[in-house]
Parts: sequence; C-alpha cells; structure tokens
Amino acid sequence: MGKIALLFPGQGSQKTGMGQDVWEHSALARETFEEASRLLGFSMEELCFTPNQRLDLTEYTQAALLTVSVAIGRELAARGFKAQAAAGLSLGEYSALVACGVMAFADAAPVVRQRGILMQEAVPAGQGGMAAVLGLSPEQAEAVVAPLEGVQVANYNCPGQVVISGLAEAVAQASQALREAGAKRVLPLNVSGPFHSYLLEEAGRKLGKVLEPVALAEPRMPYVTNVTADYVTEAAPVKELLRRQVSSSVRWQQSMERLLADGFDTFVEIGPGRTLAGFMRKISREAAVYSVETWEQLEQLPV
Repeated sequence: MGKIALLFPGQGSQKTGMGQDVWEHSALARETFEEASRLLGFSMEELCFTPNQRLDLTEYTQAALLTVSVAIGRELAARGFKAQAAAGLSLGEYSALVACGVMAFADAAPVVRQRGILMQEAVPAGQGGMAAVLGLSPEQAEAVVAPLEGVQVANYNCPGQVVISGLAEAVAQASQALREAGAKRVLPLNVSGPFHSYLLEEAGRKLGKVLEPVALAEPRMPYVTNVTADYVTEAAPVKELLRRQVSSSVRWQQSMERLLADGFDTFVEIGPGRTLAGFMRKISREAAVYSVETWEQLEQLPV
C-alpha cells in the first residue's frame, strides 16, 4: 500500500444488520456499541441489528452510522492499520474527526444525534426534496440549476453524478429542466429533508450552539472537509466548518481529486455499503479501493 486515506460513508448507506458480525468478533466493537447506548439512552445493538422503522429516521440514522464506522475503525487501529488522511461524506465527516483524534466518540455521538434531530426538524415534511442527477457534468448541472430559485447542487459525488436539493416544487422544476438538458436519469431521493441546501442554514446555526462546549484536539492526521475540499490540519476551524457543512454543498469529487493529486493511491471505505468505493472507481480507475464493513473484509485488508 502507498499513501492511504480512510473514507467514511454518510446517510443512505444504513441497513439492518450493519456492523453485527464485527460486533460479534471484536471486543472493541462491542465496547463502542455499549458506549453509544449509554450516551444516547437507547440500545444501539437493537437499532442496528434488528428490523425497525427508526433506522431510516435521520435522528437515529446518523448516530447509528457513526457507531458502526467508529467500531470498525477502532478494531483496525488496534491491529496497527495506519492511514495518512481521512474524509467522510456529510455525516461521515464526524467519523473522520474521530479517526483523526479531533473529536472524542463520547462527544461525537451526542452531537450527531442532535445534528440528526435538527436536520429532520428544519423543514416540514413534504416541503423539501432531493434528487440524484445522472449523466451530466457538474458544470452542466450548475448551468441549469443556477437560474432557478429554491434549488441548488447539494452533492458533487463523482463524474456524471450530482445531487440537487431544495424546495419540493423547485426540485421538480429543476429535474424536468435537467432531463431536457440531457440528463440520463433524475431520481428523487427518499430523504426526510432538503439536506445541504440553504433551507438548513438555521439548523446549522443551532448545531453551532451544540458544538460550542465540545472539546477538540489537534488532528493526528489531516482530513479533507466537504465544505472546501481542502485539508484541515488544526482544530481551530473545525466547528465553523461543521456548522456550514449542514447547508453547504458536499464537494466529494473535488475532495477525492485533491487526495489523488497529493499522491494518495489507496482508499479504504469504513462502514456499511460500497457507495464511496463506487464513486472512487468513477473518479480514478488507478486508485486501489477497499471496502470494510464485515469481519471477513477487515481480516483480509492488507496491513
């Protein structure tokens, strides 16, 4: 392996049973789940391992994903696995902060629980929406969306895939315009709000208040932030970036391109699903990409 970056997935990758076999094999993983349950006042094992309606609710989803990613990451770290940078998609940025030593899990879990609640409550159900746009470049999508009110590009995922977000009517209008501009598909997303849009600015301000008392440490390794697609190498700007992140576009493709330009050639996705691995394969065919969500994958990862 060359220069290694850890990648942490965001909301949408959750699924029943995530992390269970790692939990069964790893004492560190079990301790992580127990810590989350104590901190949040409900059983994280029950939330993640048994079929239920709560796992897809934003106020629960985010804490569950953080717990699974941190549990796997702790087991990898205990085995001596080392990386030189990290990044996380939206919610995944908190997992990256824990991996980089910036935020303790004991602080991150309650913060993301509140983040999920604030995001879920930001816009009444049905008033906002998001849609994935396939087959247009970011520049083409921006040119279509920019003149329209109430909608914006929320995610730059990979070549040929962006996500738009905003008021439901504006997203529908933009979706039609994007199809007419040549988009192969425009797919409405099953989400509870218009995330990463201007409609969540107030939620970001409230999150800033939640973050005020949280202690942060200097990063043990840098992470690339969604807001700027640039490295964060000190603790000072972290809270403001997290506040802005809620309503800012997620510059994932640009973040990965930054890492690639700096010689990172190995990317390890830690957590459920292979979404980020899929994005990376569209961004760079040369990069080595690993997904670690099961015990078998963890054990097979070259150290």
